[in-house]
Amino acid sequence: MLRSTRRALGETPAVPVAQGMSHFGEHALGWIALGAVGWLSGRRREEWVAGTVGVVAAHAAGVVVKRVVRRVRPALEDVPALVSTPSRLSFPSAHSTSTAAAAVGFAPMLGAPVMATATGAMLVSRVLLGVHYPSDVVSGAALGATVATVVRRRMTSPTSRKARS
Repeated sequence: MLRSTRRALGETPAVPVAQGMSHFGEHALGWIALGAVGWLSGRRREEWVAGTVGVVAAHAAGVVVKRVVRRVRPALEDVPALVSTPSRLSFPSAHSTSTAAAAVGFAPMLGAPVMATATGAMLVSRVLLGVHYPSDVVSGAALGATVATVVRRRMTSPTSRKARS
C-alpha cells in the first residue's frame, strides 16, 4: 500500500497538500485551534468544547498507545518519508487519531461530509508521506472516533445531542 500510494500520488499536488495537512495536524494543534475559533463564535459553545476535549483526549490516548506498542515507522528505500516526525514510533497514527476525533466532535457544527472528507484525506496523506502503515492510520481513526464519541456523550446534554445530531 505504501508503494502503490506513492506511485499513484507521489508526483502530484497531493504531496504538498499532504505536507500542509501534516503541519496542521501536528500534536492536534490545528484541530484545537479550530475548536477555539468555533468556541469564540459564541454559538454551540458546549459542543465546541466537547469536540475539542475529545480531540485532546484522543490525541493523548494515541500517544499512550504509541509508547506502549512502540512500532517503528516504515523505512522503505523507495518510499522515503516526505515530512519530519517528532518520534520514530508509528502505531497508531496520532494525526489520524486526532482527525477522526475532530470528525466526531465537530461534525455537528461543520457537517459530517466535510469532516469525513478531512479524515479520509488525513489517513491517505500519512501513507502517501511514507510515515505510517495503513494499519496505523485505520487503528488511529478507530481509536480517535471511539474516544471522541465517549467524550461527546459525557459532555453534551442529551437534548443538545438529539437536536444537533
